[in-house]
Amino acid sequence: MSVLPDMTEMQIRRYARHIVLAEVGGVGQAKLMAAKVLVVGAGGLGAPLLQYLAAAGIGTLGVIDDDKVDLSNLQRQVIHRTSDVGMAKVESARRALAEINPEVRVVVHPARLAEANASQILSDYEIVADGSDNFATRYLVNDACYRLGKILVSAAILRFDGQISTYKAFRGAGHPCLRCLFPVSPSEEAVPSCAQAGVLGALAGTLGAMQATEVLKEILGIGRSLSGRLVMYDALAGRFDEMIIVKRADCPTCGKA
Repeated sequence: MSVLPDMTEMQIRRYARHIVLAEVGGVGQAKLMAAKVLVVGAGGLGAPLLQYLAAAGIGTLGVIDDDKVDLSNLQRQVIHRTSDVGMAKVESARRALAEINPEVRVVVHPARLAEANASQILSDYEIVADGSDNFATRYLVNDACYRLGKILVSAAILRFDGQISTYKAFRGAGHPCLRCLFPVSPSEEAVPSCAQAGVLGALAGTLGAMQATEVLKEILGIGRSLSGRLVMYDALAGRFDEMIIVKRADCPTCGKA
Protein backbone atom coordinates (compact mmCIF):
# COMPACT_ATOMS: atom_id res chain seq x y z
CA MET A 1 0.00 0.00 0.00
CA SER A 2 1.64 3.24 -1.14
CA VAL A 3 0.72 6.43 0.68
CA LEU A 4 2.13 9.84 -0.18
CA PRO A 5 4.02 11.43 2.72
CA ASP A 6 1.90 14.60 2.67
CA MET A 7 -1.37 12.70 3.23
CA THR A 8 -2.62 13.27 6.77
CA GLU A 9 -3.64 10.47 9.12
CA MET A 10 -7.28 11.55 8.85
CA GLN A 11 -7.08 11.44 5.05
CA ILE A 12 -5.54 7.99 5.14
CA ARG A 13 -8.41 6.81 7.35
CA ARG A 14 -11.08 8.54 5.21
CA TYR A 15 -9.81 7.11 1.93
CA ALA A 16 -8.52 3.78 3.28
CA ARG A 17 -10.78 1.67 1.05
CA HIS A 18 -9.41 3.45 -2.01
CA ILE A 19 -5.81 3.27 -0.88
CA VAL A 20 -5.88 -0.50 -0.44
CA LEU A 21 -6.98 -0.91 -4.07
CA ALA A 22 -3.90 -1.74 -6.14
CA GLU A 23 -5.32 0.33 -9.02
CA VAL A 24 -5.63 3.41 -6.81
CA GLY A 25 -3.24 3.42 -3.85
CA GLY A 26 -1.92 6.55 -2.23
CA VAL A 27 -0.70 7.97 -5.54
CA GLY A 28 -4.12 7.53 -7.14
CA GLN A 29 -5.90 9.05 -4.17
CA ALA A 30 -3.57 12.03 -4.38
CA LYS A 31 -4.63 12.42 -8.04
CA LEU A 32 -8.27 12.51 -6.98
CA MET A 33 -7.51 15.08 -4.29
CA ALA A 34 -5.80 17.30 -6.87
CA ALA A 35 -8.47 16.90 -9.56
CA LYS A 36 -10.92 19.57 -10.71
CA VAL A 37 -14.30 18.37 -11.98
CA LEU A 38 -17.29 20.41 -13.16
CA VAL A 39 -20.78 18.92 -12.83
CA VAL A 40 -23.39 20.47 -15.11
CA GLY A 41 -26.71 20.34 -13.28
CA ALA A 42 -27.51 19.63 -9.63
CA GLY A 43 -30.58 17.60 -10.51
CA GLY A 44 -31.36 13.89 -10.81
CA LEU A 45 -28.01 12.85 -12.25
CA GLY A 46 -25.96 15.58 -10.63
CA ALA A 47 -27.18 14.73 -7.13
CA PRO A 48 -25.65 11.23 -6.75
CA LEU A 49 -22.76 12.18 -9.00
CA LEU A 50 -21.76 15.10 -6.76
CA GLN A 51 -22.16 13.02 -3.61
CA TYR A 52 -19.91 10.21 -4.80
CA LEU A 53 -17.27 12.57 -6.19
CA ALA A 54 -17.17 14.46 -2.90
CA ALA A 55 -16.94 11.22 -0.93
CA ALA A 56 -14.07 10.13 -3.21
CA GLY A 57 -12.13 13.26 -2.29
CA ILE A 58 -12.14 15.19 -5.57
CA GLY A 59 -10.15 18.32 -4.69
CA THR A 60 -12.31 20.88 -6.48
CA LEU A 61 -15.93 20.25 -7.42
CA GLY A 62 -17.69 22.83 -9.53
CA VAL A 63 -21.45 22.77 -9.96
CA ILE A 64 -23.45 24.93 -12.34
CA ASP A 65 -27.23 25.26 -12.17
CA ASP A 66 -29.58 28.25 -12.24
CA ASP A 67 -32.62 26.45 -10.81
CA LYS A 68 -34.17 26.36 -7.34
CA VAL A 69 -35.21 23.26 -5.42
CA ASP A 70 -38.83 22.31 -6.07
CA LEU A 71 -40.89 19.77 -4.16
CA SER A 72 -41.19 17.65 -7.32
CA ASN A 73 -37.38 17.35 -7.45
CA LEU A 74 -37.11 15.41 -4.20
CA GLN A 75 -38.34 12.13 -5.71
CA ARG A 76 -34.94 11.68 -7.40
CA GLN A 77 -32.60 14.60 -6.55
CA VAL A 78 -31.34 13.07 -3.33
CA ILE A 79 -28.77 15.76 -2.56
CA HIS A 80 -31.60 18.15 -1.64
CA ARG A 81 -33.86 18.01 1.43
CA THR A 82 -37.46 19.09 2.05
CA SER A 83 -36.17 22.07 4.01
CA ASP A 84 -34.22 23.15 0.89
CA VAL A 85 -37.34 23.79 -1.21
CA GLY A 86 -37.05 27.30 -2.65
CA MET A 87 -33.26 27.41 -2.18
CA ALA A 88 -30.86 27.68 -5.12
CA LYS A 89 -29.82 24.15 -6.06
CA VAL A 90 -26.13 25.04 -6.07
CA GLU A 91 -26.36 26.32 -2.49
CA SER A 92 -28.30 23.25 -1.36
CA ALA A 93 -25.66 21.08 -3.02
CA ARG A 94 -22.85 23.05 -1.39
CA ARG A 95 -24.38 22.45 2.05
CA ALA A 96 -24.79 18.74 1.45
CA LEU A 97 -21.27 18.27 0.07
CA ALA A 98 -19.72 20.10 3.02
CA GLU A 99 -21.41 17.61 5.32
CA ILE A 100 -20.15 14.65 3.29
CA ASN A 101 -16.56 15.84 2.96
CA PRO A 102 -15.48 19.27 4.26
CA GLU A 103 -12.07 18.86 2.61
CA VAL A 104 -13.56 19.23 -0.87
CA ARG A 105 -13.54 22.74 -2.32
CA VAL A 106 -16.98 23.37 -3.82
CA VAL A 107 -17.28 26.14 -6.40
CA VAL A 108 -20.84 27.11 -7.26
CA HIS A 109 -21.93 28.73 -10.50
CA PRO A 110 -25.53 29.95 -10.00
CA ALA A 111 -26.08 30.51 -13.71
CA ARG A 112 -27.36 28.83 -16.83
CA LEU A 113 -24.60 27.52 -19.07
CA ALA A 114 -24.62 29.47 -22.34
CA GLU A 115 -22.39 30.31 -25.27
CA ALA A 116 -21.35 33.49 -23.49
CA ASN A 117 -19.98 31.80 -20.36
CA ALA A 118 -19.24 28.18 -21.33
CA SER A 119 -15.57 28.59 -22.26
CA GLN A 120 -14.77 30.73 -19.24
CA ILE A 121 -16.40 28.32 -16.78
CA LEU A 122 -15.19 25.06 -18.31
CA SER A 123 -11.60 26.23 -18.70
CA ASP A 124 -11.02 25.97 -14.93
CA TYR A 125 -11.70 22.22 -14.86
CA GLU A 126 -10.07 19.05 -16.18
CA ILE A 127 -13.16 16.89 -16.58
CA VAL A 128 -16.79 17.82 -17.18
CA ALA A 129 -19.69 15.58 -16.15
CA ASP A 130 -22.92 16.55 -17.89
CA GLY A 131 -26.21 15.78 -16.18
CA SER A 132 -28.30 18.33 -18.06
CA ASP A 133 -31.80 17.49 -19.25
CA ASN A 134 -31.95 18.97 -22.75
CA PHE A 135 -30.10 18.58 -26.03
CA ALA A 136 -29.28 22.27 -26.41
CA THR A 137 -27.17 22.19 -23.25
CA ARG A 138 -25.67 18.79 -24.11
CA TYR A 139 -24.55 20.09 -27.50
CA LEU A 140 -23.16 23.24 -25.91
CA VAL A 141 -21.15 21.25 -23.36
CA ASN A 142 -19.96 18.79 -26.01
CA ASP A 143 -18.74 21.54 -28.34
CA ALA A 144 -17.03 23.51 -25.56
CA CYS A 145 -15.26 20.40 -24.25
CA TYR A 146 -14.00 19.63 -27.76
CA ARG A 147 -12.67 23.16 -28.26
CA LEU A 148 -11.03 23.28 -24.83
CA GLY A 149 -9.69 19.71 -24.83
CA LYS A 150 -11.72 18.57 -21.82
CA ILE A 151 -12.88 15.01 -21.12
CA LEU A 152 -16.68 14.81 -21.04
CA VAL A 153 -18.69 12.13 -19.24
CA SER A 154 -22.32 12.50 -20.29
CA ALA A 155 -25.45 10.64 -19.19
CA ALA A 156 -29.19 10.93 -19.77
CA ILE A 157 -32.31 9.35 -18.29
CA LEU A 158 -36.01 9.20 -19.18
CA ARG A 159 -38.83 7.01 -17.92
CA PHE A 160 -37.06 3.68 -17.17
CA ASP A 161 -34.09 4.07 -19.54
CA GLY A 162 -30.64 5.57 -19.21
CA GLN A 163 -27.50 5.93 -21.29
CA ILE A 164 -23.93 7.01 -20.68
CA SER A 165 -20.73 7.58 -22.64
CA THR A 166 -17.40 9.39 -22.38
CA TYR A 167 -16.30 11.80 -25.11
CA LYS A 168 -12.67 12.65 -25.89
CA ALA A 169 -12.98 13.72 -29.53
CA PHE A 170 -10.10 16.20 -29.16
CA ARG A 171 -7.76 13.19 -29.03
CA GLY A 172 -8.46 12.40 -32.68
CA ALA A 173 -9.07 9.11 -34.44
CA GLY A 174 -11.21 6.60 -32.60
CA HIS A 175 -12.68 9.18 -30.25
CA PRO A 176 -16.13 10.41 -31.36
CA CYS A 177 -18.15 13.21 -29.79
CA LEU A 178 -21.83 13.53 -28.91
CA ARG A 179 -22.67 14.98 -32.32
CA CYS A 180 -21.19 11.89 -33.97
CA LEU A 181 -23.96 9.98 -32.20
CA PHE A 182 -26.68 12.63 -32.57
CA PRO A 183 -25.79 14.89 -35.54
CA VAL A 184 -29.22 16.53 -35.35
CA SER A 185 -31.16 17.25 -32.20
CA PRO A 186 -34.20 14.96 -31.83
CA SER A 187 -37.60 16.64 -31.77
CA GLU A 188 -39.36 17.36 -28.50
CA GLU A 189 -41.97 14.78 -29.46
CA ALA A 190 -39.26 12.12 -29.86
CA VAL A 191 -37.50 13.03 -26.62
CA PRO A 192 -39.94 14.60 -24.14
CA SER A 193 -38.77 16.04 -20.84
CA CYS A 194 -38.92 14.14 -17.56
CA ALA A 195 -41.71 16.50 -16.49
CA GLN A 196 -43.74 15.40 -19.52
CA ALA A 197 -42.89 11.70 -19.65
CA GLY A 198 -41.80 10.90 -16.09
CA VAL A 199 -38.69 9.19 -14.73
CA LEU A 200 -38.07 6.49 -12.15
CA GLY A 201 -36.31 8.22 -9.27
CA ALA A 202 -33.88 5.39 -8.51
CA LEU A 203 -32.77 5.35 -12.16
CA ALA A 204 -31.07 8.71 -11.58
CA GLY A 205 -29.02 7.07 -8.82
CA THR A 206 -27.94 4.23 -11.12
CA LEU A 207 -26.74 6.49 -13.94
CA GLY A 208 -25.34 9.18 -11.65
CA ALA A 209 -23.24 6.59 -9.82
CA MET A 210 -22.05 5.24 -13.17
CA GLN A 211 -21.01 8.74 -14.18
CA ALA A 212 -19.02 9.12 -10.97
CA THR A 213 -17.29 5.80 -11.66
CA GLU A 214 -16.30 6.87 -15.18
CA VAL A 215 -15.03 10.25 -13.94
CA LEU A 216 -12.86 8.52 -11.33
CA LYS A 217 -11.54 6.06 -13.92
CA GLU A 218 -10.53 8.91 -16.23
CA ILE A 219 -8.70 10.76 -13.45
CA LEU A 220 -6.92 7.61 -12.30
CA GLY A 221 -6.22 6.34 -15.82
CA ILE A 222 -7.55 2.87 -15.01
CA GLY A 223 -9.90 0.42 -16.67
CA ARG A 224 -11.50 0.71 -20.08
CA SER A 225 -12.84 4.10 -21.05
CA LEU A 226 -16.36 4.48 -22.41
CA SER A 227 -15.00 6.65 -25.23
CA GLY A 228 -16.42 5.23 -28.45
CA ARG A 229 -19.08 3.22 -26.63
CA LEU A 230 -22.62 4.01 -25.49
CA VAL A 231 -23.89 1.95 -22.58
CA MET A 232 -27.68 1.74 -22.35
CA TYR A 233 -29.63 0.56 -19.31
CA ASP A 234 -33.20 -0.71 -19.40
CA ALA A 235 -34.38 -0.70 -15.79
CA LEU A 236 -37.63 -2.56 -16.52
CA ALA A 237 -35.78 -5.42 -18.22
CA GLY A 238 -32.83 -5.24 -15.82
CA ARG A 239 -30.50 -5.26 -18.84
CA PHE A 240 -27.43 -3.39 -20.02
CA ASP A 241 -26.64 -3.08 -23.74
CA GLU A 242 -23.70 -1.51 -25.54
CA MET A 243 -23.42 0.26 -28.87
CA ILE A 244 -20.26 1.32 -30.68
CA ILE A 245 -20.10 5.03 -31.59
CA VAL A 246 -18.23 5.71 -34.83
CA LYS A 247 -16.38 8.99 -35.36
CA ARG A 248 -18.09 10.71 -38.27
CA ALA A 249 -16.00 12.47 -40.90
CA ASP A 250 -18.93 14.85 -41.47
CA CYS A 251 -19.54 15.56 -37.77
CA PRO A 252 -20.36 19.27 -37.34
CA THR A 253 -18.12 19.44 -34.27
CA CYS A 254 -15.16 17.07 -34.63
CA GLY A 255 -15.36 16.08 -38.32
CA LYS A 256 -12.67 16.82 -40.90
CA ALA A 257 -14.60 19.80 -42.22
